[in-house]
Amino acid sequence: MSLLAELVHDRAALLSAVFLLALAVAAVLADIVAPHDPAQQVLRARLLPPVWLEKGDWQYLLGTDHLGRDVLSRIIHGARASLGIALWAVGLSAAFGVLAGLAAGYLGGRVDAFIMRVVDTQLAFPDLLLALTVLSVIGATPVTLVVVLAVSGWMVFARMTRGVVVSARQEGYVEAAELIGCRPWRVILRHILPNLGASLVTLSIIELARVLLAEAALSFLGMGIQPPASSWGLDISLGKAHIFGAWWLVTFPGMAIALTILSANLLAQWVRATLDAQARDRRAAMVIAARESRQARRRHWRKVLS
Repeated sequence: MSLLAELVHDRAALLSAVFLLALAVAAVLADIVAPHDPAQQVLRARLLPPVWLEKGDWQYLLGTDHLGRDVLSRIIHGARASLGIALWAVGLSAAFGVLAGLAAGYLGGRVDAFIMRVVDTQLAFPDLLLALTVLSVIGATPVTLVVVLAVSGWMVFARMTRGVVVSARQEGYVEAAELIGCRPWRVILRHILPNLGASLVTLSIIELARVLLAEAALSFLGMGIQPPASSWGLDISLGKAHIFGAWWLVTFPGMAIALTILSANLLAQWVRATLDAQARDRRAAMVIAARESRQARRRHWRKVLS
């Protein structure tokens, strides 16, 4: 059964995937999808409630903020900023972490000990506190935010990759490839990296949710996306002063964060359960093939020697 067919049969994972896909499309096409300019101020329309409440206006479906800016438009454009930063940060941390994990697991010895000590040391520091400290020194820009979030997340990828590499090197097909003289880079590309697929995809989705929440927290504290740009955490920070009179300023960006993180976690659980089962089947087939190959070689040499 294909991945798409299995996804269709899992309602929670399907709804999560559809929501994340729709959110990604809306973020990419924000200039087209958003009904208003997120920075446009219409003071005569300030603090309008959502359209289904009294005094709501159909021009502003989710209401307006204290400057008369459309809440829905700011959420859509905020998705572009928040998701963009999260994707770049996770991509960079995954690339560096996988390389570090491959070096630690395959080379072993002092290289492994050094990399794992660095990982353990950095994991001992609270990532949000470290990000706040660095950003307060170098300044908060989208680029520095991506770098700081990437640096705070590479360790989990390195530790996961190292574990997979160490486990794979004990498999018969990897040992057979090394015994017949395959170069290390070929062993890694052909026999070890495929084992990373399920774990890497699952961890990347989980890290995407974590980084998204971290970016929202930093923007809320004033050390992330800066006005007049929009992001979900920044909008919550700007709306907290009106939380009792204009609850929608905080509620809708908060719902966007919560639904995105929930969808990412549900999708990650489905990916792990689905791909792990397929990976186990592939590994079992490769082990059986390697065992049969060794047995065939033994039978061949017995015939030759006899």
